[in-house]
Formats: sequence, structure tokens, C-alpha cells
Amino acid sequence: IDRGFKPGMDIVGDGFANGELFIPDLMMSGEAMKAAIAALESELINRKQQRQVIGKVVIGTVQGDIHEIGKTLVATMLTANGFEVYDLGVDVPAERFLDKVREVGADVLGLSALLTTTILHQETVILQLKEAGLRHQVKVIIGGVPADPEWAEEIGADGYAENATEAVDVVKRLVGAA
Repeated sequence: IDRGFKPGMDIVGDGFANGELFIPDLMMSGEAMKAAIAALESELINRKQQRQVIGKVVIGTVQGDIHEIGKTLVATMLTANGFEVYDLGVDVPAERFLDKVREVGADVLGLSALLTTTILHQETVILQLKEAGLRHQVKVIIGGVPADPEWAEEIGADGYAENATEAVDVVKRLVGAA
């Protein structure tokens, strides 16, 4: 994984970042990476070995939003870079994010929103993390078309990423692995 597939994903991510590759290229390579990780992890379990995990990330698209391409690319890139990722999917209510953060002891929570009508749910999740006494134990990164660094600062997120490659860098920094 680390010597074969991860360098390949890095090449694809760089190609996307500099405009040489496009979303379908990212999606195809991401699907290949997910299949490879699934196949190899079952073999590692059979050999009683485990992949070294940098940190645990819970990720999802906030309530009311059903867009998943960007979120799925981020989840795949994080997995390829050594994170244990729990992808909750789309249209995820705040309570479900909190439950999963508690359940797995997440280091980072990723909140995606593609619509201006749903971006406020990123703030709702952060407020509910505070109310539940969980905010101090998990870093929050946000992304999505209407999000930007100013919005991240306004709602108290720890980071913002414009694309999947940047998200990996930000999450690594948040867990001290950069």
C-alpha cells in the first residue's frame, strides 16, 4: 500500500491539482485504491499484521446535502495516506457525527457541504460537539464549494481544504503527522 498504491495516488492527486487530470481520473484511481486496500487488509488480517494507522477520521456530507464525489475522494485519499476513515455518507445529521466520533475516538471530523443552503449544518455540528463536551478531543476540517478559510474561522473549524490533496495535508498537520 505505502510503496505501490500511495505513490500512485499521490501522482494522480498532483495531476489533478495542476490541471492535468480530472474528476473521472480521480474517481477511477480512488475506486482502484479502495479495492486494493480492501484486498490487502484482509490478507494482513490473515497474517495477523496491521497497517500502521496515522489517525482516525470520521467524514460525511452534512444533513440536507446529497453530494458525495468530493467527500468520497477525500476519504479515499486519507485512507491511501494511512488514516482509518469512517465514511458516514451523505445527508448525515449532527447526532450521527457525534455518535461516531464518540464510538471510534476520532482524531479528526471532516464535514462536507456543497450547497449554500446546507453549509450552516457544518456550524451546527461544531456547536453540538461543544455542547456534548467533545470539541476538545476532535479536530474539525471543513470543505465544499461554499466553504472557505474565513467560514472555517467563523464557525470554529480547525482547518479548511479546497480539494482532496489539500485535505490530506491539512489532516496530517492537524494530527501532527505533517
